[in-house]
Order: sequence, then C-alpha cells, then structure tokens
Amino acid sequence: MSWQMSSGAAARNNVQVYGPEDAPALVFAHGFGTDQTMWGKILPWFTDRYRVVLLDHVGSGGSDQSAYDSDTYSKLDGYVDDLLEVCAELGLEDATLIGHSVGSMMAVSAAVRDTSRRFGRLVLVTASPSYLDHPEEGYAGGFTRQDIDDVFESLDANYVVWAESMAPVYMNTPHAPELDHEIQGSFGRISPRVARDFARVAFLSDVRHLLAGVTVPVLVLQSTDDVVTPDHVGTYLHAKLPDATLVRLAATGHFPQSSAPEETAAAILEFLKPS
Repeated sequence: MSWQMSSGAAARNNVQVYGPEDAPALVFAHGFGTDQTMWGKILPWFTDRYRVVLLDHVGSGGSDQSAYDSDTYSKLDGYVDDLLEVCAELGLEDATLIGHSVGSMMAVSAAVRDTSRRFGRLVLVTASPSYLDHPEEGYAGGFTRQDIDDVFESLDANYVVWAESMAPVYMNTPHAPELDHEIQGSFGRISPRVARDFARVAFLSDVRHLLAGVTVPVLVLQSTDDVVTPDHVGTYLHAKLPDATLVRLAATGHFPQSSAPEETAAAILEFLKPS
C-alpha cells in the first residue's frame, strides 16, 4: 500500500508512504543532488514489514518548487525544520531515521532537537559530520577550504558540466558505468540555483558539536573508497557518538544504496533486529 500526503510540510516535501500503516516507521532523508528515488533499489527489503516514509527536500525531486527560498534553505536548519514537521504531521513515534550524506547531518541535528521521542534509532549512510578539514582541532574531513572553493567555482560556472564530470567520481563503480548515468540523471533534475545553495549546505555544515547529544542507537555505514567520505571519518563518528555501531561495506563509492542495495539493506535490517 502507498499513499501521498496532501497538505502541510508533507505535501511541500512530496512525502510518499509505503507499507503497513501500523508497522514500525523508517524515514529516509536523501543527500545533495538526489531525491527520494535514490532509495528505490533498497525499498523491496523494507516495504513488506515497515512503514516507509520517503520525502524530497524542498528544491529537489517532486517537492513544491514554489516553496524554495534561498534564505531558508541555505542553512541546514531549514531542512531539519521540514524533517521534524513532516514527522510531527505523520504522528511518528520511535521511528528510525535513515540519512544519506548531508541527509545524515540532518538526521543528527533532528535527533538532538527532537523533544517528542519521534526517533528511536538513526542510520547514517556514507555520513560525515563535517566535510571540511579543521586542522586547528585535529579533524580531517577530507576537503581543505581551497578544495571546497574549487568545487563551488566549478559548480557555479556550469552546473551541468560539473554534474556530468563528478557523478562517476562520486559513484566510483567503474565496473558498472550504468550507475554513472543514474546519478548524472539525478544531478540533472535539480536546478542550478538549488544546487548552488544545497552544495554549500552540504560542504560547509558542521555537526561535530552535536554528536555527543545523540542518545539513540546509531548505525554508521561506511563505504570503501568513498572520495567524499574517507574511511577515517566513519571511525571518527563511531568514536564520538555515544551508542554507535560501525559497519564497513564492501561497496565502493558514495552511493551504496544504489551500487550495492542488497548489502546495504542487509546491514540496516541486522541493525533493526530487536535486541
């Protein structure tokens, strides 16, 4: 069974709900340059036993494009506000919040801000609390400020060219070039204006100070050879989150839910088993 919400934040974020209404809820938050379709390959492992909630962040996918405002969505909190509002509208309790990439930053922030016990677990897929290096604090996120400025310059100059060139790098599955086309198509569905804003949210946000405040169990899924999220970042998250499980996937690249859906789904299902 599936249905779509028709009003409020749920409508603004094109919320789609699948699975049994009385089943435990899983909420999926996508990352930069994608939309809820990026989760499509892993859904068959969940929709028969969970209430699956998918959404498009405003500006992405089938969201209400007229609701996009650069002032609101140039900050991580704009997306977190929407996420919390959607979960409140759905009346979720003890849900598992699953975030990919910058969606994981949103998940961390939402869990810390949650005062209604809506989230019982988090799953962070190829997550980073800060992509930017902070050498003065001994933190290596993987990108210097110059690296990130170069990304912004290329993206601002010609987003289409940037997306076509970077999609294979981020996907990192040379054995499956069809996946490059998949992510290129996803990048191509977001407007250059939104991409410019969202890239800055993704690469400049920093939630390291929030990690100690995440009191629910967390699964950290770390890919192999992920140029966006180096392996040591998964180790950092595992160390800084109070109740974390780290699983290193054999899958390569930044999008294991697409390149290795069975392995990714299996890791999540193992984490979700009742203790």
